[in-house]
This record gives sequence, structure tokens and C-alpha cells, in this order.
Amino acid sequence: MEHHGHTQVNPWRQAMSATLHCLTGCAIGEVLGMVIGTALGWSNLATVVLSIALAFVFGYSLTIGPVLRAGVPAARALRIALAADTVSITVMEIVDNGVMLVVPGAMDAGLASALFWLALAFSLVVAFALTVPVNKWLIGRGKGHAVVHSYHQH
Repeated sequence: MEHHGHTQVNPWRQAMSATLHCLTGCAIGEVLGMVIGTALGWSNLATVVLSIALAFVFGYSLTIGPVLRAGVPAARALRIALAADTVSITVMEIVDNGVMLVVPGAMDAGLASALFWLALAFSLVVAFALTVPVNKWLIGRGKGHAVVHSYHQH
């Protein structure tokens, strides 16, 4: 007896959904970090470190929420989130911050500048494009966000 139910999800769509989910958390943390660091006049390094830290916090918390709601104990939910999102967030943050650092003047542009926001938006688009194939590969191996999908109530 063949079972075709939920497994027929398009792997690219699943990867895009996982990446978008990760991007949401990353973007919140990334933007907050860039805004706080820039507003406080911090160095590029301090701003990037803050952005990455916040991206991980928000990225994981968006994954942990639905898993906790599915009744999974907190320690296990955290392990699931770490397993699901670490690679994804890491790739995204390397690309995001890499783009912000290579776009001339982006880090120094300031919050009132279109260059700052355009560079940040561009960095998130590039990060999304590069992270989707990574997530597709992880999901194909039953890792990454595939782990979380068993806990999502659709």
C-alpha cells in the first residue's frame, strides 16, 4: 500500500517556505541590529555582531513558537529549533552581513539614507536566493526544516 498524502509537497516550495520563515526571523534581528548599531554609532563589527545575535534569537524564537504550541517540552523544542534553523540562519547571516559590508558606504550611510535600506533589502534578497537551495538540500536529507514540519498544524 503506497502512501501519498503529505509527502507530495514540492521540495522547492517547502524549501522556499522554510527559507521565508527563517528570513522573517533573520530580517527582524538583522534590521534591528543594524538600526540599533547604526543609531548608537557603533563600529561595523559591533553592529554586525549585534545583528547576527538578534537574527539568531528571532530566527529560533519563530521556530520554537509553533513547536511549543504542538505540546513539545521546551528543552526538546529548543533542540528542534537549533537543528532546524542553525545552518539556514548561518548561511543567511553570512550573506546578509557580507552584502552590507561590501556595498560601498552601506554601513556608514545612516538610517535616514536610502542606500542603507536598499543595501539591507538587497542583502536579504540575496540571502534568500542563496539559502533556498541549502534548505532544499537539508529537507531532502530529512534535516533542517523537515524536522519542524512534523510539528506544524496545518
